[in-house]
Amino acid sequence: MEGNNIKNFLRKYMMLIAMVVVVIVFYFLTGGKSLLPQNINNVISQNAYVFVLGTGMLLCILTGGNIDLSVGSVVCLAGGVGAIIMTKNLPWPIAVIAMLIMGLLVGMWHGFWIAFIKVPPFIATLVGMLAFRGLANVIMQGFAYQVEDKAFLNIFGGGDSCYVPDFLAGIGPASSLNKTCMVVTVLVAIGYAVFTFINRSRLIKKGYKVDSLVSVIIKTILIVAVVIWLGYKLSNYKGIPTVLIWIALVLGVFAYITSKTTLGRNLYAVGGNEKATRLSGINTKMVMFSAYTLMGLLAGFAGVLNIARLMGSQPTYGLGYEMDAIAACFIGGASAYGGTGTIGGVIIGAALCGIINQGMVIANTPPNYQTVVKGLVLLVAVLFDVIMQMRRKGSQKNAEAKTEKGGAKA
Repeated sequence: MEGNNIKNFLRKYMMLIAMVVVVIVFYFLTGGKSLLPQNINNVISQNAYVFVLGTGMLLCILTGGNIDLSVGSVVCLAGGVGAIIMTKNLPWPIAVIAMLIMGLLVGMWHGFWIAFIKVPPFIATLVGMLAFRGLANVIMQGFAYQVEDKAFLNIFGGGDSCYVPDFLAGIGPASSLNKTCMVVTVLVAIGYAVFTFINRSRLIKKGYKVDSLVSVIIKTILIVAVVIWLGYKLSNYKGIPTVLIWIALVLGVFAYITSKTTLGRNLYAVGGNEKATRLSGINTKMVMFSAYTLMGLLAGFAGVLNIARLMGSQPTYGLGYEMDAIAACFIGGASAYGGTGTIGGVIIGAALCGIINQGMVIANTPPNYQTVVKGLVLLVAVLFDVIMQMRRKGSQKNAEAKTEKGGAKA
């Protein structure tokens, strides 16, 4: 019994443990530089698109291991449209709306072909990757466009002043810490702890099976400790980057959608068994259409964050973004077969990718070796998923065999 508990714990938190190990390894390889406040801030700002695109990619993967290869091109296309609009001296909200609409339309386009015409997702989005990259080049005519609207850059995370002001700087004793950041961090940590235990009590009352109280306490303490540590590090730099607010908003909204809504339950159902889901009366075509439509919308928003961070757009932006998003999902525990994965896993996967990237850069690892390491990490994550799937199937077969034997004896 104890051995099963250990196996379940390792299966559930393997990637989290791996992330802790990677952080410790790079801490020693870089002489502690990887955990400097500025470098931690850079991991967040430089990988904002991974968190956003990984969230959308998870929706596609849940439907049966499907992916969207076009998101990098869509980020480039949407960013190019937004940058051109702002260079025409039009208000930045118009540019943001245009980028979101562009992403939404692309998502609906892919959703139509995949859900209703039954074009395989790999082919449909491969076509999109090529076509929308070409369209981005046509629209930008091969030129780079600078974004200089300070309000846009500050709100969406570009430039040196894209941080939440320290509203509490003048209160209490003088300190180098950003007090607003620390207060927000403590409130978030307390809120998470309270929500965790209230939600556990609610599930118990409804008769659901939940983790043991000791397991929940340990998990909550660890997460609260990480949140406070992260907040302390950011407080030692410039405080809360505005891009972190957008990341948290996207992750929070889609964590709710995937866990608390009918659409979320249907996404998992389609990935688990599409035929059974369809026979139960669920419109699986609309579920698939919704997944790719939301993916497109998030790709448009990633375009907003991308041109804010890079302060402009050019035809080469977004190359390889789709691979980073896919890697974040699979490293975070999403199943290559569909039906399994969480937003929490995306957070771990995206953070792990960012930590590995930055750690190797600080350690002066040659770029070619960086790519090799990222590929091997992804291979290990998928291999772990394959092994778990094989074990589940083996367990099911054993259970079925025992049932048949029991029936025969009777």
